[in-house]
Parts: sequence; C-alpha cells; structure tokens
Amino acid sequence: MSTLAQKEIRMAATSLGSSSAQGLPSNEGDDVERECSRKPDQKPLKHYGVGDPSTMVSSSSPHLSSRGSINKWFWDSFEGIQRTCQMDEYDEDKNPNGIINLSISENKLCLDLLTRRLSQSDMLWVEPSLLQYTDWRGHAFLREEVARFLSFYCKSPAPLKPDNVLVLNGSISVFSALATVLCEVGEAFLIPAPFYGSITRHVHRYGSVRLVSVHLDSEVTGMETRPFQLTVEKLEMAFQGAKSEGVKVKGLILINPHNPLGDVYSVEELQGYLDFAKRHELHVIMDEVYMLSVFEKSIEYHSVLSLERLPDPQRTHVMWAPSKDFGMSGVRFSTLYTENQDVATAVASLCCCHSLSGLVQYQMAQLFRDRDWIDQVFLPENHARLKAAHTYVSEELRALGIPFLSRGAGFFIWANLGKYLPEATFDQELLLWRRFLDNRVLLSCGKAFECKEPGWFRLIFSDRIHRLRLGMQRIRQVLEGESQVAADAPSCQTQEPRGPGSHYED
Repeated sequence: MSTLAQKEIRMAATSLGSSSAQGLPSNEGDDVERECSRKPDQKPLKHYGVGDPSTMVSSSSPHLSSRGSINKWFWDSFEGIQRTCQMDEYDEDKNPNGIINLSISENKLCLDLLTRRLSQSDMLWVEPSLLQYTDWRGHAFLREEVARFLSFYCKSPAPLKPDNVLVLNGSISVFSALATVLCEVGEAFLIPAPFYGSITRHVHRYGSVRLVSVHLDSEVTGMETRPFQLTVEKLEMAFQGAKSEGVKVKGLILINPHNPLGDVYSVEELQGYLDFAKRHELHVIMDEVYMLSVFEKSIEYHSVLSLERLPDPQRTHVMWAPSKDFGMSGVRFSTLYTENQDVATAVASLCCCHSLSGLVQYQMAQLFRDRDWIDQVFLPENHARLKAAHTYVSEELRALGIPFLSRGAGFFIWANLGKYLPEATFDQELLLWRRFLDNRVLLSCGKAFECKEPGWFRLIFSDRIHRLRLGMQRIRQVLEGESQVAADAPSCQTQEPRGPGSHYED
C-alpha cells in the first residue's frame, strides 16, 4: 500500500478517534469486539472506544484502496462480536449454554403475529412488473402507501406527498446516503451523546463524515430537569466548540424516541432544536424508527412531521422503518421523507445501489394498507408485550438496587452499574462487560454509545420471557460476585435522586 494511502487511513482513523480537543466522538467498541477472543491470561485492552490506526494500516490488504482498507477495518473491528454470538447463540434445546444476547435492539415479541400475517394469501402475489426494473426510489404504489401511512401515524397536519418519499434497504443506507449528499469529506453532524454508536460508521462509510458529540450527563439540577437531558444550550456549546476547532458542522442528528435513553421529546423541545438548527443553517436528520414503540399510555409521542410549522422544511429530513416498530429488521426496509427535491434527487441516484426487491415492496404496501390489523391486532398486542417485558426487567433491576432511567419507549433500559466498578473508569467498565460475556450474557456498555460517564449499560428487554429470565439470572450472578469487590467503591452521584420528579428507578 502506498504511503499516501496509509496516511489517508491514519487521518480517517484519527477523525473517528477518541474525544480530542475537537470534541469528536470515538468509534463504537472496536476493541470491545476483539475482547471476546482475548485469552484469560491476557491483559485487557486499555482503550476500546477507538481502534489503533497503526494496527489498521498494518492489517490492510495490498489489494485494497485506502477506502477499501477503512471499510475492511470497520468490518474486522465492529462485526466480530455479533458473528461470535450468532455462532454460539442460546437455544433452549440445542445450545442451553449459549450466549443470551441482550445487546441487539430487535423486537422478538411479536414474531408469531407477523409470521401469520405475512403468510396470508394477499401477501403472496407475483406479477411481471414486480420482477423488473422500476423507479429506484420505490414503486409508485409503495410510495403512495408510505405517504398515507406516515400521514396517519405521524399525525401530519396535511397529507404527505408520495413524491417526497424514498425507499431504501435499511436505515444504514439512509444515513450513508444523506451523509454523502449533504456533507463534504471531513465535515460533521452534531449528535447528542450517548447515542446509537453505529451511526459513526454509517455516516463515514461513503461520505467520510464525522460526528461531533453533544455530551449529556446524568446530573439532575432541578425539578424541571431530567438525567441526560438535551438542551439548546448544550447544542450551542458543542456547535461553537467544533467551530472554534475548525470543524464545519453541516447538520444535526436527532433520534426520537431516543436510543439508548428512551427519551420522547416534547413539542417544545423539538421546536427549540429545530429553531437552533435553522439559526445555523443546519440540516436536521430525524430518526423516528421507534415512533410506534411507545408502550406507556401516559406518554404522548410527537413526530416532527406533526408540527404545524417546520422552521426550515428544506433542511428537515425524516427517517422511519418497520425494523423496530414491526420487528422486521431482516426485511431491510427504510423510508426517507424530505421536501427538498435536490436532496431527494441526489439520494435517489444512490438508490440504485440500495433498492428493494419488487416482491418485498408489494408485501410492505399490503402491510401498510391493512390499518385494521395494525391498529386492532398488532399495535395493542405489541405494546402490551413490550410493557410486560419492561416491567419484568425493571423489577429485577429494582431487586438488585440498580438505578435506571424510567422511560416508556423503545426496547432498552439504560442502567447505571457504576457501583459495581471498583474505580469509575472505562477500563473497569470493559472488565465488567467482559465478565458478563464470560457468564454467557451479552450487554452493550456505555462507551459504545459515547457516554462520558463509565458504568452505564444498555439492556434489551424485547425478548421472550424465558430468555429474559435466564439473561437476568446470569447478570445477577456476575453482580453478586462483584459485590464484595466493589463494596468500598465510591457511589455515583446520580444514584440517589429521590422524591417528586425523580427520573430514576432503583
């Protein structure tokens, strides 16, 4: 590989590196994945938020370009743990000692309902047009159904337009496409942290775009505040910090409901974030992939498309997919809604690489069209099962005295295991993560979400009860074994919020 190519790789790795003077986020858990193959007598890796550029260069293939080497590095660094777990996944009959995976955000609670619905005769249709080339943005009949579906469930004040809808094969493709068409190489998006860490790779994969973390903390400063609360002031501080370091910020990524916090933004909060973006002429990418997974009836969800007035509709782009809300991540279906026709056209040109089978498009249109099944069968049962699973895991955490964010959306609980760390460091967080894996349960540690406070973990609860029971049993075994080690560890200041307005469960 040429010296120039090696330099490009090192520059890319640095731009994806651990928090620096530029405030740029580290990559998600690359060395965490490699930790699963570490031998017991080996010392743990000291840093796992960012890969070692020199290691990446030395392992590069002479057959690849610098871009190819970076993508190979992504694969080697980030996919290993999931492959390992898939090969050794728990099965009640075939592999009872396998790994219980409470790390991947998938909804496995309603596969029975989906299997029955997708097996019905109206879904099994083939005609010549479905087997041939079509509009890369998606068949017209599908985009019409998506527009109607989003108009209804997002509660838009006016019907959404099919011409503003694009269909791609998964949210990864949407993030990658938007980053490529909105930013120049090396430019950045703001994103509140902790956040779903894989977005780091998605925006860098084609466009070499960075993320600038808007770091949130768990401290509660008043009755009207909550842990990890995003404010316009924090957005402004991160934006100005990046600007002072010469980093050009082109947009803001918001996840609502939030992954991993479970936050659901109010109308006032959304309006404030959008006004901030308009002041600085920033694009806003709204990821609303969990919008139908708000299972607490007391929580009212507001899509950005429900607002009477968007401050800057030409710079507001909305993502949604059935991967989470319908538990269909394997279908690889995602939608983008944008009123900016230049953006839509530029993304459409990439859709030739990210389109869906005509047969899948037909099935999805049929599913979206069946409003009776969605409203009367699927959503009520899905919400009931999510709530029951959430209740079970919450009660288990309370019994262990573990603080966690009390939310009613998504598939995850954001739990503070800081009291089990002998020292409040990410090295100790990694060791605890490793002990969970050694005990055959996989969680996601906070560093993988760019959390700035060590000790936070994300637990996925959207799984069948017998798997949850076994997973929580294995977690308990690890933590009870740790209790003596951490008995004298200093308590985290965020463990004790009490009384009215408390946002924790413990």
